[in-house]
Amino acid sequence: MTARRDSALRLVRERLRAHWPWLLAVALPLLFALGWLLRASLAERLWPEAEAERLRQQAERALRQGRLTAEDGSGARELYEAAVAIDPDRAELRAGLGRVAQAAVRRAREAVDDGRFEDAHRALRLARALSAPRAQTDAVAERLRLREAAMAGIDTLLQAADAARVAGRLVGDDAAALPLYRRILALQPQHLRALEGREDALTVVLQQAREAIARGDPARAAAEIALARAYDAGHADLPEAQAALAQSIERMRRRADADLRAGRLARAADGYRAWRDSGLDTADAETALQAVARAHAARSRKAAADFEFAVAREALASAQALAPDAPETIAAREALSRAERARTDAGPKPLTPAAERRLRRLLLDAAAAEARGAWLTPPGDSAFDKLRAARALAPDDAGVRRASARMLPRVRECFEQELRDNRLQRARVCLDARLALEGGSRDADRARARLAQRWVAVGEERLGGGDVDGARAAHDAARGLDAKVDGLQALSERLRAVAPMER
Repeated sequence: MTARRDSALRLVRERLRAHWPWLLAVALPLLFALGWLLRASLAERLWPEAEAERLRQQAERALRQGRLTAEDGSGARELYEAAVAIDPDRAELRAGLGRVAQAAVRRAREAVDDGRFEDAHRALRLARALSAPRAQTDAVAERLRLREAAMAGIDTLLQAADAARVAGRLVGDDAAALPLYRRILALQPQHLRALEGREDALTVVLQQAREAIARGDPARAAAEIALARAYDAGHADLPEAQAALAQSIERMRRRADADLRAGRLARAADGYRAWRDSGLDTADAETALQAVARAHAARSRKAAADFEFAVAREALASAQALAPDAPETIAAREALSRAERARTDAGPKPLTPAAERRLRRLLLDAAAAEARGAWLTPPGDSAFDKLRAARALAPDDAGVRRASARMLPRVRECFEQELRDNRLQRARVCLDARLALEGGSRDADRARARLAQRWVAVGEERLGGGDVDGARAAHDAARGLDAKVDGLQALSERLRAVAPMER
């Protein structure tokens, strides 16, 4: 068995050696054909995914570089679309097209803001072609329409703004210079002529602020500075104007502090009000005004304790105007009420024999002074001084009332005469006597206002002549008579304006 098998193998080997060239010639073509068939099958299965991935990577790179579309096919849109055509089921590729659409919307919006309307139209067409959300594309399209319509009239707006600036109409209505420049710059933020026009207009506004500082009007200066800041917070002159205002307020504060310490309460309140109205450190200014109110309240309490009710009421009114709910104001109001009740409850009391003798002596002395014509002078020995002492002893005595009735026409005539002769200090003496005898009345109030008006005129005249101290004294005299008299506020402002020059 083994011998036969070995013999057969030898026969096969001999035949192969004899015919191997023919066998090789037949086998090689068969092997090549089989390899080609296998290669075509693998390529068919593997090549689409690889090509789609290569296109996706190129599309991502183009998107990062901002090449959203290109006619030569190198744009992000074209590359993503080619990848989708190869592998339509791949969600990542369709998401890439969505990112291209969003980039196109952003590009269209930026182009609208910059006034590049052709670029905006192209980007908008791309966004719509890629099915960007309609709400987004419609919103950009509407902005584009409005901007294009507005740009058609921008030259007209610029001419109107320049004309208003030259005419000095910087603010006030929509046709003023600064609002018009704002409209232009909202349409075209980098419009050079509009930027220059706004710069020139704000330079004028800040110059007005400096002038307001110089004349002692910090509230107006603060308003002008706030206006400039609202239109251009980066204006070159703004820091200097703000620093000047702060320095002015500090000087005003120091002066008001000095007035408060010296008891010049009306002037201190004026200074603190101006500080508050400037809008700088208003909380501190309110605190300072509270201190003035406390000083007025203390003055009212002291006057009430001395039964000087007119002084007490005036001081209390000043305290209430500044701080009506402050504890000190409430306490002063209660103290005045108690003093008035105490005076009323006391009523007329019988005079002691010594007081009765003194009363009769004072009335005799008053009559003698009347006979001499010494109605108001000399101080301490005049008819009025004697009568005032008698009134303090027995205000309801019949002899006191008769003497008062005789003197009242005299002091009225005295006031009119001294006022005609412009002897205002003497007129004040006569007025005080009249008020003491007559009490409050409409005629007396008119007399106070007339004298206050005359002091205002004196203050204006002295200030015009360079006598600042005299003008201030006249101002204070007028305020002491009638704080609301015509012309007093204007005189106050002029005095505040010269205060920095005095320092």
